[in-house]
Amino acid sequence: MDELIRARARALRRDMTDAERCLWYQLRAHRFMGLKFKRQKPLGHYIADFVCLEIGLVVELDGGQRLEQSAYDRQRDDWLRGQGFEVLRFWNHEVLLQTDAVLELLRLWVEHKRPSPPAPLPQAGEGS
Repeated sequence: MDELIRARARALRRDMTDAERCLWYQLRAHRFMGLKFKRQKPLGHYIADFVCLEIGLVVELDGGQRLEQSAYDRQRDDWLRGQGFEVLRFWNHEVLLQTDAVLELLRLWVEHKRPSPPAPLPQAGEGS
């Protein structure tokens, strides 16, 4: 089963949709907020469109066919949340026509979830 999932993930990476290609260009190579995203990554028995393991974020892109798969998506999202992931979903047309808005929503989510770095401690002799 694992090998079948890995083979399916490889095929999905080869045959990305236009929306996946568009978002991947923005997320790859640490371009988005310095985060490392992977595409078509197997997680358990599922394949996530995009995942950042560092912050536990799964980004899913949905086309019109997803309307018929809402029960499956809920089950899948519940499993992913049970594994510690947060799932954000966007429609393909949102990514293609409103890329900046999608990236802004992702940025806001990351900033909300990512802890701020601690303030540096004062050096000896500084402060009162």
